[in-house]
Amino acid sequence: MTSIITNIAALNALSTLRTLAGNMETVQSNVSSGLRVQTAADNAAYWSIATTMKSDNKALSAVADALGLGAAKADVAYTGLDNAVEIVKQIKAKLVTAREPGVDKGKIDKELTELKNQLVSTSQSASFSGENWLYNTSSTALGTKQMVGSFTRSPSGTIAINTVNFDASTSCLIDTNTYSNGALTKTVTGYGSYVNGVAGSTGTYFLISTSNAAQNSAGSAISISTQTTDAQVEQMLSSVEVILQNLTNAAATLGATKSRLDLQTSFTSSLMDTITKGVGRLIDADMNEASTRLKALQTQQQLGIQALSIANSSADSILSLFRS
Repeated sequence: MTSIITNIAALNALSTLRTLAGNMETVQSNVSSGLRVQTAADNAAYWSIATTMKSDNKALSAVADALGLGAAKADVAYTGLDNAVEIVKQIKAKLVTAREPGVDKGKIDKELTELKNQLVSTSQSASFSGENWLYNTSSTALGTKQMVGSFTRSPSGTIAINTVNFDASTSCLIDTNTYSNGALTKTVTGYGSYVNGVAGSTGTYFLISTSNAAQNSAGSAISISTQTTDAQVEQMLSSVEVILQNLTNAAATLGATKSRLDLQTSFTSSLMDTITKGVGRLIDADMNEASTRLKALQTQQQLGIQALSIANSSADSILSLFRS
């Protein structure tokens, strides 16, 4: 039936065009934003997951910054400690030279003094962001240093910040208040040897003086003069060897912490990239698919407009009947 009141064909064409317009708006939005899930209305589940993971990624970015700061502190401390090890090795070599008969012990002592001054300078300089893990002037001993290491979320949604810990008391070289807390200021017992390495007399020595009465009463500073006996030189050499072993152990412990920070930094960076990729798979638009679909919708829209034009022209056909 043909009616001039209700043009069913035109109404159908209009309905099709409205649907096409809505679909085109959605696809155009996807193309312009690059996202297929922009709001919770698009896909509540994916939007919720993506929003949570994006916030976690920002937290991980802060963790990466904190790891960088912690790694910098560890690097500075390790550099200073490693330099101290090399200096103590030189002190050990000087003492071996001092054991040689006929050497000028006074000149060797001057070299020892400069090497000890360098140890103090190295310890004082190994500071980053106001923290020094090698030199302590506080009445409180250097304790455990905490560095933010990771951000975690449990299956139940509970979040936690985990830390990488380092006991700075193991790396302390000089403690001006409590001499026994510093590897270079505490007293060490050395053993003198005579023929064929048979242990002889013992002596207690320290490498760096803190002008502390208790330190001076507990031992003697490693220093030589023309009156220093061969047995005393050997005692000092034995003490320096113990100090060197302690420094080596401290450097190994700090190096392990430094390596842990480097590994965690690398992992955090990779984890952030992986999360970003995962979120992209959930909410990013497939641009190839979207552009193809947009082209198809544009074609359908053109056909819809043609269909509407044909439907509207049916009234002209009815009018022509009355003219004839």
